[in-house]
Amino acid sequence: MKNLVIVESPSKSKTIEKYLGQDYEVVSSKGHIRDLATKGKEGLGVDVDHDFAPTYSVSKEKASVVKELKTKAKKADFVYLATDPDREGEAISWHLASELDVNLEENNRVEFHEITKDAVLEAFKHPRKVDMDLVHSQETRRILDRIIGFKLSKLLNSKIKSKSAGRVQSVALKLIVEREKEIAAFVPQEYWTLDAKFKENDIEFGASLTKIHGKKAEVKTAEQAEEIKNACSGPFEITSIKKQVRKKESKLPLITSTLQQEASTKLGFSAKRTMSIAQKLYEGIEHDGTTEGLITYMRTDSTRLSNVFIESCRAMILQKYGKEYLGVYKVKKDSNAQDAHEAIRPTNVENTPEKMKPYLSAEQHKLYKLIYARAVASLMAAAKNNTVSVVLSQNGYDFNASGSQQIFDGYLKVLGEYETSKDTILPELVEHQMCTATELKANQHFTEPPLRYSEARLIKEMEEAGIGRPSTYATIIDTIQARGYVTLEKATDTSKTKVFFATEQGTLTVEKLDEFFSSIINVQYTANMETELDEIAEGKRDSVSSLKEFYDKFVPLVEHAYQNMEKKELEKTGEKCPDCGSDLVYRQGRFGKFISCLAYPECKYTAKIVKEVKEAPEPTGKMCPDCGHELLKRKSRYGNYFLGCSNFPKCRHIENIDGEKPKFIRRKGASKS
Repeated sequence: MKNLVIVESPSKSKTIEKYLGQDYEVVSSKGHIRDLATKGKEGLGVDVDHDFAPTYSVSKEKASVVKELKTKAKKADFVYLATDPDREGEAISWHLASELDVNLEENNRVEFHEITKDAVLEAFKHPRKVDMDLVHSQETRRILDRIIGFKLSKLLNSKIKSKSAGRVQSVALKLIVEREKEIAAFVPQEYWTLDAKFKENDIEFGASLTKIHGKKAEVKTAEQAEEIKNACSGPFEITSIKKQVRKKESKLPLITSTLQQEASTKLGFSAKRTMSIAQKLYEGIEHDGTTEGLITYMRTDSTRLSNVFIESCRAMILQKYGKEYLGVYKVKKDSNAQDAHEAIRPTNVENTPEKMKPYLSAEQHKLYKLIYARAVASLMAAAKNNTVSVVLSQNGYDFNASGSQQIFDGYLKVLGEYETSKDTILPELVEHQMCTATELKANQHFTEPPLRYSEARLIKEMEEAGIGRPSTYATIIDTIQARGYVTLEKATDTSKTKVFFATEQGTLTVEKLDEFFSSIINVQYTANMETELDEIAEGKRDSVSSLKEFYDKFVPLVEHAYQNMEKKELEKTGEKCPDCGSDLVYRQGRFGKFISCLAYPECKYTAKIVKEVKEAPEPTGKMCPDCGHELLKRKSRYGNYFLGCSNFPKCRHIENIDGEKPKFIRRKGASKS
């Protein structure tokens, strides 16, 4: 009989089977095969009275998969568990072993971080036992999420009709809601900047006010700005010139969080889309008569690179670009990083993006190119710029002009298209030289509120705060949108980046969680819990004591909330039920908002919400005085009627029903555009 190898992904199984040969059969579990049951006390699937003992059940959709795996496992000479190389993958291996009666005392766990022939064959030379510390850590995470999710979701649904809450999900939502409140409470402060223009040796350059009598320039009123302009009407003296060569070091290779951030800002990919594309690049791409994974495992928080890759990459850099382009290997020391495996990198530096392009979709090529460039660039020399800083002074006011010119591109040879840089040339100047400004301009500004979170900014915030783990970010973002707690949209018509807006329900959810669960649903507690899970994974902490400590704190809060949280009344439509005469109300269902009887479940009457049909514009027979097209009678969003040109938006002429042009009063601070 053959050796049986079980992996998670079907596409991965075909690739690995080719590497291992005819003595091995590689099959897929298609991900998780079982989860916590939904029976027992409160349907938790966890016996909280007996050391939080979990009860597992095979998922309905995986019943046939498990049946087939059991049949194959019984016939096999040996069963290898080759699930993904992380805590979740370790837990899946344990679940498989438990269901298939695989001996956990044998060395049957195989772990590889890239799907290439050499890496897979080498991994099978060093099988190990399933790491039960990693399993306990993942199991603890799942139990925590089940307890919090079930209890909080049930509470919030009964009280305020929110669909769900979660240990990490609710903290991510809290970040968005708090940012929205910061923006609402923000009061703009006026400030002014002063810019001067000069021309020397036929080269124009600009300078900005930086210091006033030796202190940082702070100009808060138009009067102050005018006073400075009057004081700087004469020639300026160059009081300082500093020239130096500045290095710009290469960035580290990508990890899961930075991959999602960079793909969002550089490629416009959502976190969910990025991980889906990366998964395929990891699992295997057919090219040149073979199939292999093009990148290493994409769920990682380590910036470490293997010695094999470093050596092959340095050899390529030396051969292709020259000795001066070789840099120094750097790695980030991060206390939060699990460092289980490498950064995300190409599995073979010879598989350049150009070479792989015919075998990849457009999106796959874009993401692979970004991953490849960041990994190679991380081992290249710094870029160098000649910089000059000039101070032009008059009557105690210092204006600064800066110039920069690239003299060596270094790592930008590879990463240049993702990092824009522009030379700024200053004329040859000498100290004590007198220069007269061709223009001196004062500019009014107002301080801006903090930016709303884009996907990239939210991921960065969660990473820095230690909330969740890289592999969970995409799921968290997907969940809070699916629950109707946030929307992702452009802030203005001219915005390029979509940002998160908290909905009314999302805001209400956070407010209630803040009121009753502030000691648990917060950034610090969630980050501390991640640290505890890390300690369990390292065998330094007992999982049961962690769960008990949490449960004893959490349950009294839930009981208090049930007694004291006000119940949100259902919004009435103003109409009566045609079946029983009770009030009709709006309810939220899995397919959106609908109308239902208040007497439900006694009365089952429901109805769809009929959207008001927008009134069609009416012809008037009257011609537009601006362009000659016909004016149409239209209804505004406020219910008023007006006449607008049928040639809109090319012609924006409007007038009221009486034929008068309306007077607009611009709100203070409103944009002129």
